[in-house]
Amino acid sequence: MIAISKRPVGRSWATISFASTLYLCPILDLLVSEIPDSWQAELRLGLQEALVNAAKHGNNLDPSKTVVVKFAAIADHYWWVISDQGSGFKPNPCCCRPSDANEYLPSEDSECGRGLYILYKVFDQVHWNPEARELSLCKYVKSRSKLPLVR
Repeated sequence: MIAISKRPVGRSWATISFASTLYLCPILDLLVSEIPDSWQAELRLGLQEALVNAAKHGNNLDPSKTVVVKFAAIADHYWWVISDQGSGFKPNPCCCRPSDANEYLPSEDSECGRGLYILYKVFDQVHWNPEARELSLCKYVKSRSKLPLVR
């Protein structure tokens, strides 16, 4: 089941909550519906990675646990705050945003996942709360110096 509080308008936040699942198509459709078309594929990829992490790694795909996504469009910034009911995790320091993200890709045997790499490539801001059970993501879409990675 998917629960939706309201559509984001102006500075207002909307909330979607759903039981842990990997069937994310309808949720992703809702989360990118207000995004400019040229950015939708890239942001959908990043959000899918974040939601899979929350449902699979955070909640262990336990259908009695929920993933909650708060989202808003504030000027040209799009925000998503994703939380799960898992025990959290400690991001390895090597997984933190590298100084040159264009040259960073985890090795095959690295404990740092490609999912983290995707998050840092797609979003302008990536932050976890101290318990690492809540992930905040932000994308600024009006930057003239940046174009979508996926077209």
